[in-house]
Amino acid sequence: MKRILFSIIILSCFFATAPAQYSTLNAHSHNDYSNDIPFWLAYYSHFGSIEADIWAVNGELLVAHDRSQIKPELTLDALYINPIVKLFRHNKGKAWYDFPGTFQLLIDLKTLAEPTLSILAKKLGQYPDVFDLKVNPNGVMVVISGNRPEPSGFTSYPEFILYDGLLNGNYNQKQLERVPLFSENLAVFTKWRGEGEMPAADKSRLVHVIDSVHDLKRKIRFWNAPDGENAWKTFEGLGVDFINTDRVNELAGFLNNKNK
Repeated sequence: MKRILFSIIILSCFFATAPAQYSTLNAHSHNDYSNDIPFWLAYYSHFGSIEADIWAVNGELLVAHDRSQIKPELTLDALYINPIVKLFRHNKGKAWYDFPGTFQLLIDLKTLAEPTLSILAKKLGQYPDVFDLKVNPNGVMVVISGNRPEPSGFTSYPEFILYDGLLNGNYNQKQLERVPLFSENLAVFTKWRGEGEMPAADKSRLVHVIDSVHDLKRKIRFWNAPDGENAWKTFEGLGVDFINTDRVNELAGFLNNKNK
């Protein structure tokens, strides 16, 4: 198991851990652009986290999982930035006019941090009322994953650019302020694939990791995770903040029915 190498520093800032009662705000739409209706399906399901993979191609940001899937019309602007900006301005600065909370946009950089992140920062910087939490506390939290810069380079980008942390990373206090979330491959900790009970030793390892992240007042997500009702119940019981799914409708139904 990978060790958590960063110092346990309790910081008082605006990042909070998950609410006691799980809702669709604890759901993460993994590879959201692969859905039949990108963005909108997760948005109308009130998901708290939505993921898009991007490639920098000739100065534009294109959304795709693999380079072979790149299409010039599938831009980050068209699929995510423009719809989000229109929604927030229509809803007077909120994600949903009739639902509390907001969502994070997890952007996975498939091409190198430079120039990808500079292009992204320039695009998002045009809309501080939507993507800068210091301007709008109800705005969208932008979290960078994939080919993110080294922690020493975090401050090279605007403060509204935040980062998905690595459990084996080494962050000082200033760098940690830019890390609201930690993500990891579940297979690092267990071979369990969602059937029956998770082995007790694996569960103990996960509880230790999750508690360590929560001690930092940060959130945690596991990818490459089983994606079914038994797994969702297990992750909720463990206190995983964002439940990873490729089954938006099913997870939304599970969480909504549970809370009736």
